[in-house]
Amino acid sequence: MSVALFNGFYNGSFSEDGGALMQNPWGIVSLVDLYVGFVLFSIWIVYRETSRSQIIVWVVLMMILGFFTASVYVLYALHQSKDDVLTFIHGRHAKHYQRKDNHEQV
Repeated sequence: MSVALFNGFYNGSFSEDGGALMQNPWGIVSLVDLYVGFVLFSIWIVYRETSRSQIIVWVVLMMILGFFTASVYVLYALHQSKDDVLTFIHGRHAKHYQRKDNHEQV
């Protein structure tokens, strides 16, 4: 992914290539699909994180580097959660979802 991104930034011309992409209806569909995914993933980042500066950095990187950033963020969140699935999903909100230990049988 890093090589593909580098190749695109180094060898491509977004003003030329982007214009051709925007003239193709499937190019527009692809970009809309891509950026909807970026936005939805960024919403999860905003929900999980506590620091505004970290939120800004992660979301900006998401919009620039795409799902490469998402992959790195998932690894970061997995490491940060220390094998706790609620912390992985909810981050700073995990304490609100902790199970109550009331010893009731279902």
